[in-house]
Amino acid sequence: MGVNLTTSNKETVNKSDVLFLAVKPHIIPFVLDEIGPDIEDRHLIVSCAAGVTISSIEKKLLQYRAAPKVMRCMTNTPVVVREGATVYATGMHAEVEDGKLLEQLMGSVGFCTEVEEDLIDAVTGLSGSGPAYAFTALDALADGGVKMGLPRRLAVRLGAQALLGAAKMLLDSEQHPGQLKDNSGGFRSLLINAVEASCIRTKELQFLADQESISPAAIKKTTLDKVLAQPGVGSTATSNGRPGLNIFNSRSSGIKKKN
Repeated sequence: MGVNLTTSNKETVNKSDVLFLAVKPHIIPFVLDEIGPDIEDRHLIVSCAAGVTISSIEKKLLQYRAAPKVMRCMTNTPVVVREGATVYATGMHAEVEDGKLLEQLMGSVGFCTEVEEDLIDAVTGLSGSGPAYAFTALDALADGGVKMGLPRRLAVRLGAQALLGAAKMLLDSEQHPGQLKDNSGGFRSLLINAVEASCIRTKELQFLADQESISPAAIKKTTLDKVLAQPGVGSTATSNGRPGLNIFNSRSSGIKKKN
């Protein structure tokens, strides 16, 4: 691949212009003490360590250089397939050209843009951890497909393609995710049908209860069973061990019952 390898940090510094500090946060001070004496004006230091501020790195390097050029970035694992998301912030002595160089480097493996440093922690939670949430959703989609009889490999592929296609639709159209969700129709229709079935059955049971033909407890149990019986509607255990719905949350409250 044309990459030169070394086990020496000092050799890396001597033979490179851009230095990526890609170690655990608590190791950063030790690395800076090691390479600090070899830092020159040509060097651009880019930290990828979560939670380590630019000012703390600059303060450490000021022992060796008058104006160290420091930048801080946060990226994510999809850079391995060139679909990463990277943001960066610049230090006191970094120049505009340094930012453009970093954008060129990280832009070759995905999306890259500049932000204020105080936003990087939020980015760490969103795009840094975001792939894990996507994999969790994909795993659930695939499990649903397998439950309905699909082979695991096909279910995973279909789920992955659905997420990939949805992401591309969002980025290409620049529409609000909620609008695209409503346009898709499938999940919305599922929820509407489940709620309508529940309401209709509740009215029937309430009529029987008014006639003293059925107890209120039976109404509650039968209604829940009816909703859970809808295709695609699952249940999850609650803290008391009883089944609980996993489809009704704060965002479902906007669904209106048909007249």
